[in-house]
Amino acid sequence: MRPGKLCGVAVVVALAATACGGSGGSGGTGTGKGAGGPGFPVRTTDCKGAITTFPSAPRKIVTSNAAALEILLRLGAGDRVIGTGFPPRKGALPGALEAQAGKVPVLGKSVIPKEKLLGSGADLYIDTFASMNTMGRAGDAPTEEEFRAAGIKHLYLASTACAPMAGKPQRDLSGVEGDIKRLGAVTGTSQRADALVAGMRAKLGTVHKAVGDIAPGKRPSYFFFDYDAGTKQPVAVCRKQVANAVIGQAGARNVFDGCDGDFKPVSWEDVVAKNPDWIQLGVRNRGDVAANAKAFDEAASFLKNFPATKGLAAVRNGKFLRIGSERTTIAGVGNADTVEEIARTVHPDRFKAAR
Repeated sequence: MRPGKLCGVAVVVALAATACGGSGGSGGTGTGKGAGGPGFPVRTTDCKGAITTFPSAPRKIVTSNAAALEILLRLGAGDRVIGTGFPPRKGALPGALEAQAGKVPVLGKSVIPKEKLLGSGADLYIDTFASMNTMGRAGDAPTEEEFRAAGIKHLYLASTACAPMAGKPQRDLSGVEGDIKRLGAVTGTSQRADALVAGMRAKLGTVHKAVGDIAPGKRPSYFFFDYDAGTKQPVAVCRKQVANAVIGQAGARNVFDGCDGDFKPVSWEDVVAKNPDWIQLGVRNRGDVAANAKAFDEAASFLKNFPATKGLAAVRNGKFLRIGSERTTIAGVGNADTVEEIARTVHPDRFKAAR
């Protein structure tokens, strides 16, 4: 799944640090009743502020990967998805959603080929990534003119796609909530979107009650180790990545919060200098419980045996978290679950006291 080390991060984990050219940034919604029914037309803005109008809800949707597909399934709009790229692997979704996802045609096991996407008959393409041009497959990235000629509106998940060019860090999950609400508005499922966001906020509220009063300087330091990005040179999640918000909301401190952008290659010397208290073994879902466990074991074994890292406090003390990459670095309802899991792991006493 990785055409290259840093390039692979852009492909699978989240996003290229290039401009968004589609429609789907932090847009608002109309309030009038258009031809599409109550709540339409809906207007969204892309990463640069360009406006796209939806006079009615799209009927044929293609998603770039499992993240956008999952949101649509949770919104109850899964029956409108006619194809996806990067399909979810087995075990990535809860039972009912997994069954629904299994019925969605796979247009590409990774990036959907350009011709197949443009000829899909879709009226909306939802893109989790900022650009496919950095994936080593530039020819497969349709231009906005080509999208328009094919009658396909192009909408991004702003919390990931627009993050690299954002003016401020991601400190909370408001960007993810905005993506869910935006897709709810566009698909005419706003009530369901509000319910999903309310569920996330309830979970986050429990966490905030337990750890929200911990001063920044008192928070345990935390390193997200993207094992699948390669071990020769680690890749850090920086302040504008969703994972930075997930870690911070959990009452921990991302050791690479100081780097700008979303992802950045660093050195093992940089990691050693941070000497994190906790390390998340960021492993992507292999589609099999045993394979996932093996990958987590391999990531931990690497850190225990690699000369540069075996002396780190987290490694010596076995302070590892085995939490999948996808629900940490890519937008979705599962981000709130990850916040809770991290918080309960690094602050167990706080949750015991809250009972």
